[in-house]
Amino acid sequence: MARRFPLAGLLRLRHAQQDRAAAGLAAANERVRDAADARIAARRSLADAEGGQPIQDAATLSAVAAARAATRGMLEELDAVVRSRRTEADQAQDAYNSARRSALGLEKLETQHVQQQTAEELRTEQNTLDEIAARRRTEGGAR
Repeated sequence: MARRFPLAGLLRLRHAQQDRAAAGLAAANERVRDAADARIAARRSLADAEGGQPIQDAATLSAVAAARAATRGMLEELDAVVRSRRTEADQAQDAYNSARRSALGLEKLETQHVQQQTAEELRTEQNTLDEIAARRRTEGGAR
């Protein structure tokens, strides 16, 4: 009977770490998309405000200028959020890559272990067959 892979527990742990890192990466990418969507919506809002109705008095002009300034400030903040979230997503990608490398190394060891166990089983089976054949020759000859 084949021996169990001695590092199977560690391999399961590495797979769990990889799954956790993949979930973190997916969440980080979702946050990047959300921030980018908010940025696009703010840009559209600014573009819509620029092509609006004609301004007829100073108070309206002042209000429009204040709204545009606020929107530009919001765009700058959203740009900073996008950059920050992109950095977080890059870090999550690095964590996932690291976890995947760790799991891959153990998976390769497990494959080698299985191959060695299979080869050992085949050698044992072949030796048993050779012994049976040798006994038949010495006990009564070949038939």
